[in-house]
Amino acid sequence: MRYGTVIEKAEGNYSAYVPDLPGCVATGATVEEVEREIREAIQFHLDGMREDGLPIPEPTTLCEYVEA
Repeated sequence: MRYGTVIEKAEGNYSAYVPDLPGCVATGATVEEVEREIREAIQFHLDGMREDGLPIPEPTTLCEYVEA
């Protein structure tokens, strides 16, 4: 499955979260690092949901840039 992620520049690093997986977050010093970390966080999150017998949500978030 492919989940949409949001990556934001913070004061001293980058942070990422997955709207379809509340609580699934990661941080990193660079965009590349936070992308790697959020992939691991998603896998960890899904593994935990499976272990707890919870349903795995289908990805529904759409990511799009809008020109203004």
